[in-house]
Amino acid sequence: MKICQGWVKKLSDVKTLEMERQQIFIDLFRGNVPSRIPVKNPLAFDAIVEYSNLNLAEVYWDMTRAEEAFDKVCQEFFSDVLPGSNTQRSPSFYQLLGSKSFVMASNGVMQHPNVEGMLPEDYDEFIASPYDCIIEKILPRLYTELDTEDPNIKSLTLAKAMRAYGDETETFGALSAKLRARYGYASIPGGQTEAPYDFLADCFRSFTGISKDIRRIPDKVVAACEAVMPLLIKKGRLPAPSDFGMTLIPLHMAPYMRLKDFEKFYWPTLKKQVEALTEMGINVLLFLENDWMRYLDYLYELPENTILRFEYGDPKIVKDKLGKKHIISGFYPISLLHEGTKEQCIDKAKELLDILAPGGKYWFDFDKSVLDLHGNIVENLKSVLQYVYENGRYSESERLGNTQRLGRVDNTDRIISEIDKNIKSKYFTTWEKYKEKHSELEDRPESVISEKIKKYEDLMFNFIISLCL
Repeated sequence: MKICQGWVKKLSDVKTLEMERQQIFIDLFRGNVPSRIPVKNPLAFDAIVEYSNLNLAEVYWDMTRAEEAFDKVCQEFFSDVLPGSNTQRSPSFYQLLGSKSFVMASNGVMQHPNVEGMLPEDYDEFIASPYDCIIEKILPRLYTELDTEDPNIKSLTLAKAMRAYGDETETFGALSAKLRARYGYASIPGGQTEAPYDFLADCFRSFTGISKDIRRIPDKVVAACEAVMPLLIKKGRLPAPSDFGMTLIPLHMAPYMRLKDFEKFYWPTLKKQVEALTEMGINVLLFLENDWMRYLDYLYELPENTILRFEYGDPKIVKDKLGKKHIISGFYPISLLHEGTKEQCIDKAKELLDILAPGGKYWFDFDKSVLDLHGNIVENLKSVLQYVYENGRYSESERLGNTQRLGRVDNTDRIISEIDKNIKSKYFTTWEKYKEKHSELEDRPESVISEKIKKYEDLMFNFIISLCL
């Protein structure tokens, strides 16, 4: 196996490198200054496959072939975390469902057309029971194979798609674990969810639809965001308990809103959502798409050590306003990697390190993911990642303020139990309600049975919500 010099000198060092990387992120997430700045390779799944000259569509349909592509990238580009691990959308279950919201182009790229799965007249039903409305009204509009009156066809289609979703998740999860062990990447348990307003806008009402709604039926938009917020908190739960996990929330619509609309429709439920996830012991990563500079005072209100990845803005102002409370990331322009010289790219990395690194609370990342490899990006990216690895180190004097910090308080069980208890749906049931209907389980080993019943209830829930993200 070929491993780049300076990262791991010999294969036996991989475990040591993994432990070093784990500690870097533990320090970062707990507010200490790490030994060096953590680094993320921004190559998305599509670019990783392109780099290995493989057929993108074939790899998407057969994830076992992705190992070859990832191996090549892992050997040649530095990163502290596995690149591209949350940028792929397997086409199998979308195809089985007849997806209109995510479709594969002729070149293998998974595209997201502008679709509308929810109508204005659906708001009352959605507010009363978001989960039921999603299953009964919205999914059949987004997925043509569910648009049938035959309950047998609908059930079988959903069963096949859920099995495909589970298989794809398991395959890629096993590959990710293998690559992390092989290259000593930090292993950060991850989840993903969406802000309530974005959730309404993206696949349900569309950009144009939600923009009309906040003027014509504002109270219903507010009520819909409040109604769906608990489901999106539940969706952001980590797959397994951990005080070292992170949930991603990409934020879309806020930069296109007037300030008064942001204050009324967007911010209240997002803030509550981030606070709840933090109380569940989760490190929340907000990807602030487009320009969020006018919202910095709001972002300051979020729980300490919220991770803020910026796409645009002035890093010096962000560092001054937010850098003592929150973890800052992003800003590095991918466009420069495509078009600039090696010297220009390294100079930009140095500039960002000089501004954002002092005092810690900085994760080196880019303004967006790399989707293709046009221009000078391959050699420029290698040089930038290597530069930050070699030069983004903190001295012992800079780390003197570190303290022994405990892991986050984890109130997951209490919060999720309360959410589950209050989900008004004929399609979701708690163990307590399930047990009431099944007297044959009386005197059976409840501690074992209940966990299995809850597991499959949650698997279906996560699948249904994932189809809307």
